[in-house]
Amino acid sequence: MSDDVRRESHGGDDVLDPVTLEILRNQLESVATEMGHVLIRGAYSPNIKERQDCSTALFDASGRMVAQAEHIPVHLGAMPDAVETVLEKDPRPGDVFVVNDPFAGGTHLPDVTLVSTIAPKGEVLGFAVSRAHHADVGGSAPGSMPAGAREIFEEGLRLPAVRLVDGGEPNEAVHELIRANVRTPDEREADLRAQRAANARAEERVGELLEEHGATLVDAFDAVIDYSRERVEAEVDALPDGTYRARDALEGDGVTDDDVPIEAAITIDGASLDVDFAGTADQVAGNLNAPLSVAKSAVYFVVRAITDPEIPPNHGCYEPVSVSAPEGSLLDPRPPAAVVGGNVETSQRVTDVTLAALAPAVPDAIPAGGQGTMNNLIIGDRSGEFTYYETIGGGFGARPGKDGMDGVQVGMTNTLNTPAEAMEAEYPLRVERYALRPGSGGDGRYRGGLGLERTVTVETDATVSLLTERRQTAPAGLDGGDDGATGENLVDGEPVPAKTSLDVAAGSTVSILTPGGGGHGDPDERDPEARERDRRDGKVEEG
Repeated sequence: MSDDVRRESHGGDDVLDPVTLEILRNQLESVATEMGHVLIRGAYSPNIKERQDCSTALFDASGRMVAQAEHIPVHLGAMPDAVETVLEKDPRPGDVFVVNDPFAGGTHLPDVTLVSTIAPKGEVLGFAVSRAHHADVGGSAPGSMPAGAREIFEEGLRLPAVRLVDGGEPNEAVHELIRANVRTPDEREADLRAQRAANARAEERVGELLEEHGATLVDAFDAVIDYSRERVEAEVDALPDGTYRARDALEGDGVTDDDVPIEAAITIDGASLDVDFAGTADQVAGNLNAPLSVAKSAVYFVVRAITDPEIPPNHGCYEPVSVSAPEGSLLDPRPPAAVVGGNVETSQRVTDVTLAALAPAVPDAIPAGGQGTMNNLIIGDRSGEFTYYETIGGGFGARPGKDGMDGVQVGMTNTLNTPAEAMEAEYPLRVERYALRPGSGGDGRYRGGLGLERTVTVETDATVSLLTERRQTAPAGLDGGDDGATGENLVDGEPVPAKTSLDVAAGSTVSILTPGGGGHGDPDERDPEARERDRRDGKVEEG
């Protein structure tokens, strides 16, 4: 850290010394982390309390992210758009806004965001923000992720930024509206209470920091953002200038099986990095459209991945980065486009394309292709008794000097799995198999990570929705490495499409075989001891 960290936004030439700044930075990040703990421990749904499909962050009064917990990339990168929308509503002390509208600060409807003012002494100093994936928000199918949706109205209740709490008083009309439009209202109400508690904890902790540090706390907002910006600018400036391009495609949009191309041109010019998605497909009939905030999240994630992980994650990291896509395209659709799959699947492909484009600029930092999908599995009954949602891990691409990781979340998600015991206790589901897929990682000097197999028996009549990718096009190997294995979806042992919603009878089995990661480097150069270890560990298929 530089010897002097100067504050500009509040005027004056005072210097915030590096030791004080480092203390305040860690304190602010600890507040964001504690918010996450409160949310996870207070949540009712397994998707939040077990899988931790949620994110928390602190913003300053102008809407800049100051600190975040290490949660879900696709949540965090898109949060600023939600705060920007709330700023237009004249937020006051004691207000809590709820928003999920993808065309007004949200990402997809199940991700419900609460934005609370932080005003421990009556003046708004910033905002506490929590975003959590709610297992059902209404719509045409349990779980609110119908594979064949053509309009956002099929995907659930759409909430622009409205006051859930107005000046400290709960807005009962909004609570009633939400309860009336979801299949599991008690669970939704409980999870929203957990989010409110997380945001309230942030205001409490920031108030304590204000008592401890006084106005220096607000100065630190600017200083830590400036520091992160300078660090990222220095790293981008060290990359070779030029324009780098890549192209990939999604395997249909849930309505047709036609490929949906995504193109990226990344221009590095000194300390700036511009990503232009011109050439990407027009918005599609199905639900793989993604708001621009989701595309920005994917790009921000890649920038974080190729720069020093010790740089504090905040608004400053993204100031040197610009992202654009044609209006009306897959990555900046017009309403009423369906978008629920864009947040989970299109974001993964944008990540793949951005990484592939940057490979020539940072060859030592880019892995082979990972599984490139979240393998979304949703099971629920139409009476509203239960809704189960899960994203299932797979293979991480091999790295330039290391094998890929087996059975992990890759790219834009960072959730845990739902333990078998929790699934069987909470839902009419029985886990029959949960295992690594031998041989699914691409061969190479460094082996790609293995995919997973998860087989579940549904013990009641239910609706199953699947939103998955990499069922036709394998995760790519790099630098001579072999591709990883594609994934597969089965119901009662029979293949079903990558994107589908279907009713199943009690006793049906659903199997998800997730993709493996691509290999890195010439397979002939793999260490014989590593090959023997693979054989002993059962990571390769015998014969």
